[in-house]
Amino acid sequence: MKMFSIPVQCKSLHDIIVWVEQLFQKNNLYFGHGTDNALDEAAWLIAYCADKPVDFTDNDLGYVLTPEQREKVTAVLHQRIIDKQPAAYITGTAYFFGLEFTVNEHVLIPRSPVAELIAEHFSPWFDYTGWLNKSSQSETNKPLAILDMCTGSGCIAIACATVFKNANVDAVDISEPALQVANINIKKHNLTSRVNAICSDMFEALPQKRYDIIVSNPPYVTQSEIDQLPDEYHKEPESGLFAANKGLQFAITILQQAFYYLADDGIVVIEVGNSAQTLQQYFPDIPFTWLEFESGGDGVFVLDATQIRQYHAQFKNINNMAGDL
Repeated sequence: MKMFSIPVQCKSLHDIIVWVEQLFQKNNLYFGHGTDNALDEAAWLIAYCADKPVDFTDNDLGYVLTPEQREKVTAVLHQRIIDKQPAAYITGTAYFFGLEFTVNEHVLIPRSPVAELIAEHFSPWFDYTGWLNKSSQSETNKPLAILDMCTGSGCIAIACATVFKNANVDAVDISEPALQVANINIKKHNLTSRVNAICSDMFEALPQKRYDIIVSNPPYVTQSEIDQLPDEYHKEPESGLFAANKGLQFAITILQQAFYYLADDGIVVIEVGNSAQTLQQYFPDIPFTWLEFESGGDGVFVLDATQIRQYHAQFKNINNMAGDL
């Protein structure tokens, strides 16, 4: 078994980070579960071992690790380099929308570009200002209703509740272990009164209600794509990645059911990744709005309630149209 011994001359936080960065560069690692390069990953993991915050300052660079912390570095290096564990699973934390989330092997590590859209209140596709004006003039004064389908760690649901202070969010997932993690995060961010984790096979156990925003980052990876992914992805739950029907299994279900659950002025936002081209091929006449993100990422589309109603028959008849879906 390969062991990693920290050189005697590497004593400070800075020294060990530099050494680990070089070690990471020499090994076959994939960066994409919280960081995108060896230096940032090294800094994150060594700060974790040294009990320093992830956003440690330059003043911390001279900190000398204790013998126990150095032993922890050795164990973490084995997990990261030999076992190919993503850093987020090693530390038990991940970051999304500037917020910290608890994660483990039961949930995907948050990385959706939808965070950028949430920060903009889903503008211009959702008229939040118009909704606020309409709500203030209504006697019922109902809160904004948001559905996060396939919530996993709850990161999208929690980000939405953080931005929309008057929103109630239903966070849905079929996995009870995933929802346990989601509930940890809901409590961590003090949102138990506004974010409701629901165990359901898609819409099956949902109450009959209308949502102003339906947002989802569902599984959308085909088996052939999964087989080609770096080792780190195979540490994540396959149920959070794999989708049948050429990666469109869950996206199509959402499109079919949105007709019954979307408010009159609502929108549907779904991430389908590399399955975007296939979806467009099956529905060539439907004007999906494919989004571009400043921070990178693609395969996310928006449809409004009018389009959901207009194309409902096509979504319902997809099995007959596609044949091999």
